[in-house]
Amino acid sequence: MTVVSVLLAGSLVAVGWYRAALQPLPKGDPFYVRFESKRSFDDVAQELVEKGVVRDALALKIYAILQRKSRGIEVGTFQFWPGMSPDETLHALRFPVEQQVRIPEGFWIARVAPILEKAEVCTAKEYIAAAHDPSRFKDVVSFDLPEDSLEGYLYPDTYDLPPMLGADEVIKRQLRAFEEKVWKPAIAEGVTPDQMRDKIVVASMIELEAAVDEERPVIAGVIKNRIDNGDKLQIDATVLYALQEWKELAPGEVDKVESPYNTYLHTGLPPGPIGSPAWRSVIAAIHPEENGYLYYVARPNHHHYFSKTYQEHRRNINKAHKEYEQRQDA
Repeated sequence: MTVVSVLLAGSLVAVGWYRAALQPLPKGDPFYVRFESKRSFDDVAQELVEKGVVRDALALKIYAILQRKSRGIEVGTFQFWPGMSPDETLHALRFPVEQQVRIPEGFWIARVAPILEKAEVCTAKEYIAAAHDPSRFKDVVSFDLPEDSLEGYLYPDTYDLPPMLGADEVIKRQLRAFEEKVWKPAIAEGVTPDQMRDKIVVASMIELEAAVDEERPVIAGVIKNRIDNGDKLQIDATVLYALQEWKELAPGEVDKVESPYNTYLHTGLPPGPIGSPAWRSVIAAIHPEENGYLYYVARPNHHHYFSKTYQEHRRNINKAHKEYEQRQDA
């Protein structure tokens, strides 16, 4: 056999191996992989072999070089599945998974946690534990964090939170957003760092009590008036926070919940925020409307009736009840 024949035979064997090595494996279920630091293509290709995504790391590397796509892999979450073609694999490695997750305004930590778990960002348990350990995040923002809990400081917004991101990364993003969207603007409005916590506490109640923006400063005024009068705030949302359950309160239930957060039993502000307020509620807490209102009652159109006396308040309650009944009968 001539040298040419040997080389030709060797080439045919190599081509045969290369084609066979690039053949997709049997199809399997998709899964996520997260890389917390930049990885070399070689390392990732070998990991994909170990995870049953592709047949051969070297063959994939050669294919990537020929396609000019053999650069390192960036930090992020990536989705793979057994049986991916070489092109599908290279495409997946170029584009980390993006996932928009909405954290609603007013939600407290334990209400946010299941949202993150459902989106596979982290487990609910991990998020709750991290949010109650502020010392882990003391270097994330420029101001001092509360010692016991980050309740109220985890800004509600829509974030890109890919699966497997982890609780710490979620909280870092929320804290940075809080600094930019609440802390710095509040300081610019004249709020001192010592005053900030009380403003956040009031804002967290406004966020859960007000459904329309124009009523936020009005409700802020009611809260201020009742505190100035030494009256109990009697805000249902604080009782729900004490119960750690969002529901309709049963008659008389507010008097049975033993908690410092129960503003039916205790005067003054609750000991901490009862959820995460957006800036619209914070600015209302900073600038409450000057009014003589001491009471309000919700209407079915999401507005409230406001009153200055208890007698007027009772009349407004009856009016609101009739509106609810009319809506049910319609």
